[in-house]
Amino acid sequence: MLSAEDNDGRDEEYGSDDNCADYPKISEKLEVPKEWTYTMRRSMQEVVQGLFLGPYSAATKSKLDSLLEHGITHIVCVRQDIEAHFIKPNFPDKFKYLVLDIADNATENIIKHFKKVKSFIDEALNSGGKVLVHGNAGISRSAALVIAYLMETFGLKQEKAYSILQQRRFCINPNDGFMAQLREYEPIYQAEKSLPNGQETLTNQRSKRTLHMTDGDHIDDRQDTMDSSLSN
Repeated sequence: MLSAEDNDGRDEEYGSDDNCADYPKISEKLEVPKEWTYTMRRSMQEVVQGLFLGPYSAATKSKLDSLLEHGITHIVCVRQDIEAHFIKPNFPDKFKYLVLDIADNATENIIKHFKKVKSFIDEALNSGGKVLVHGNAGISRSAALVIAYLMETFGLKQEKAYSILQQRRFCINPNDGFMAQLREYEPIYQAEKSLPNGQETLTNQRSKRTLHMTDGDHIDDRQDTMDSSLSN
C-alpha cells in the first residue's frame, strides 16, 4: 500500500506560482485519497472539477455506466498506431473524442499536442461537460498532457502541477523526455500570454523545430535552442 500526501482529504487552494491575478485558483474541494492501493490505478480520478485522468480500462465498453454516472461528455484518447486495435473510441455516438497518436518514449514530441488538448478540455468544461483523459495505463502520456493543462490554465510551474496531479493519481510517472518538455513549456506558455493575436505561437515554432530534428538530437539541445530564442 502506498501513501499519498496526507491532507485529511481536503484540497488546498493553489494559485499561480507568480501570483498573477490573470490565472484562476484551484480551489475545488475534491476528495484526495490518503492511501493509494494498486487497484486504484485501474480507475479514473478527478483532478480538478470536471477533469479526470485514468487508464483505458476506465473507458472500455463495460464502463459505459460508470462514464455516464461521472457525467463524462468528452474523452481524450491517447495511443500510438500499434495500439489502435485495442485502445479505441468505444462510444462515438455518446461522447466527443479527441484521438491523439503519441508514443510513450523519451524522443516523442508531445509538446505539440498541449494547445490542442487545452482547447478541447476548455471547450468541454465551458459548455458544462466533463472530460476523461486516458492513455493505456494513465501514467505517462495522458498524465503529461494533464500536467501541461494545469500549468497553462492555473499558471503553475511543472513541479507544482505534477505534485497536484500526483495527490489525485499517485501512480503518474511521465517519461524523462516528457518531463523535460514540460519544463520547457513553462516559459513558452508564459510568453504566449503576451503575444498579439494572430502572431505565431512559440509552441508552434517549438514543434516545427522538433519535427525537423534528427533522432540523434537531444532534449537538452532543444532546451538550449528555446532558451536562446526566448532571450532574443
